[in-house]
Amino acid sequence: MSLVIDAATQDLLFREARTANTFTDEPVTDEQVQAIYDLVKYAPTAMNSQPLRIVLVRSDEARERLVNQMGDGNKAKTGSAPLVAIVAVDTDFHEHLPTQFPHYPGAKDAFAEEDARIPTGSFNASLQIGYLIIGIRAAGLAAGPMAGYDAEGINKEFFGDGKHRVLAVINIGRPGEGAWFPRNPRLEYDQVVTTV
Repeated sequence: MSLVIDAATQDLLFREARTANTFTDEPVTDEQVQAIYDLVKYAPTAMNSQPLRIVLVRSDEARERLVNQMGDGNKAKTGSAPLVAIVAVDTDFHEHLPTQFPHYPGAKDAFAEEDARIPTGSFNASLQIGYLIIGIRAAGLAAGPMAGYDAEGINKEFFGDGKHRVLAVINIGRPGEGAWFPRNPRLEYDQVVTTV
């Protein structure tokens, strides 16, 4: 094998990992979430930017507000997951870039205009969401990422200042009974990879 991680780790992170649709009632602690974040924050992005913002939905009031914005097929599982995270892009992410950026001189100034910032921020935050899901799996938990929701409604309910925009909602916890839908087939190597 050309991989350096063992087969059990490969299974945990990829081959056996699935999107969970039901969860047990075992809580997901703040300590677990911090351990996940403290691992995945080192994963690569363009210019090492970190535009991802995470809102942990824990209170009943916030959960109800979120469930009201979810598509019908996502309401029940969002209402019952031990933890739900709203993941968003910070449209002012450039404010956290170093002033002196030796590898990318002028990078911070390049994002003065929102037209340049939004696509770059969304791309890098989306990369970070992928890393976050792998981190959740590395913690022995399952993730249920969803895109079926009213984005404008979530932005209004949770990001009233307009500086953050939802990219996904992720249910997090230990998989419950009947958690897995049948896995769709995956494309083979030669269907995806070409060499030029």
